[in-house]
Amino acid sequence: MTGTSAKRFVSVALSCILIITAGPIDLSSQESSSGGSAGNPGQAARLSADELQQLVAPIALYPDALVAQVLGAATFPDQVSSADNWLQQNKKLTGTALMQAVDKEPWDPSVKALTQFPSILENLAKNLSWTSALGEAYHIQAADVMSAVQTLRAKATTAGNLKSGSQITVVQQSPDVIVIQPMNPQVVYVPQYNPTVVYGAPVQTPGYSTADVVATGLLAFGVGIAVGAAINNSCCGWGYSYWNCNWHGGAVVYRSNVYYGNNAWHGGVYGSSVTGYGPYGAARVGTAYNPSTGTYARGATVATPYGTRSAGQAYNPSTGTYARGTSATGPNGAAAVGQAYNPNTGAYGATRQTSNAYGNSGSSVVSKGGETAYTQHQTTAQGSVGTVQTSSGGRGVAASGAGGNAGAIETAGGNKYAAANGNVYKNTGSGWQQTQGTPSNQRSASNYSSASPSNSAARGWGQQERTSGASAFSGAGGSGWQSRAESARGSASRGGGRGRR
Repeated sequence: MTGTSAKRFVSVALSCILIITAGPIDLSSQESSSGGSAGNPGQAARLSADELQQLVAPIALYPDALVAQVLGAATFPDQVSSADNWLQQNKKLTGTALMQAVDKEPWDPSVKALTQFPSILENLAKNLSWTSALGEAYHIQAADVMSAVQTLRAKATTAGNLKSGSQITVVQQSPDVIVIQPMNPQVVYVPQYNPTVVYGAPVQTPGYSTADVVATGLLAFGVGIAVGAAINNSCCGWGYSYWNCNWHGGAVVYRSNVYYGNNAWHGGVYGSSVTGYGPYGAARVGTAYNPSTGTYARGATVATPYGTRSAGQAYNPSTGTYARGTSATGPNGAAAVGQAYNPNTGAYGATRQTSNAYGNSGSSVVSKGGETAYTQHQTTAQGSVGTVQTSSGGRGVAASGAGGNAGAIETAGGNKYAAANGNVYKNTGSGWQQTQGTPSNQRSASNYSSASPSNSAARGWGQQERTSGASAFSGAGGSGWQSRAESARGSASRGGGRGRR
């Protein structure tokens, strides 16, 4: 690497620091109107009968009440993801205790009902693009979706793969309607099958995959789920027995009423916002959905005489990207954190930024394809410093102050390069050599002598990645992202109250 290349590397490293440490995602200021539309008014394109059959193939052979719950919950994919993550964090809860805890969450009844069937909820959360498309299709073409389910049931029956057994009863209620119910009303078995073969002819479902499909066209069943508590427990009116399908009316039924789920599925940008005022300040919450891009967003802001707090989250099922952010301002300064994760590509990023009367600082991390890069920066009255470190072993530091500026890097192979006020050095294994600038024996003492090759910055060590405080994963210092494992799950970025990973 030449001296010019070394200087260019330092410049690029500093640019990356500025790019990576951009502010967090803050959705709380998004303007939206209740029930209205903007941007792209009009209804989404209707799907053909074949497309609808492909879409409903993974659930068409579920018992009727489960079909109803899935179709309703699919209109709330952000809540599905949140509920699945919540279940992962509360695996010890079962039976009545689980239902009582779920009842306190701000999810739709259909989403709450599916917490009794964690395997189904997990499949919906794993395949959010498919879930989102299923929910949109049901809300816009409810009767067509119900008809598609019946068409597939008829095909599976003709192929000899759908019949009564010890887990389910299959009844031909009319020439066009096949009803599937649990053999024991208080125990529900979730059918497991391969949707590509069970219907007698290949049926592909775009955006849907599961490692648990059965190899043949036969139906298999997991452990039965006891729904007696859902029937008898008076705490929760959203349990299994409250759901059904009106096949003749072409819609889901919940508590004896037609149910279409999330009313945001009509095209354009939909949302709602609520603002409240009091003697101590104001608060505002809002949600929005754009079916043209597939993006869900929600946010909240609280303002008091002591400052403001805001938080936001977004999910795009088309790209698979989750994002969340929060910020706070007050008389002592400001702080912000942001995070984004795409499980489809494995790309992840997080940032934390703070500022006060003494300056500003921050840290960020980005990773993809097994490679990770960490950056930190700090600016005070004395100057600025920024560092970058990669998981492959490369690292760099750049600083500027009253005495001038300097930078140093070390490659993954161990080569070191440094630059200070136009003087460039390298060490590729045979000691330090100056490659550009004024020779040291010709410089005045007032020159930036502290950036000589003996200086730590010139040696290329720089500032190490911190394990607390400024780390984007640290639980300390208000970063709030805890561990890489939790960040990868995207727990608060998948919507819902906490609002995959």
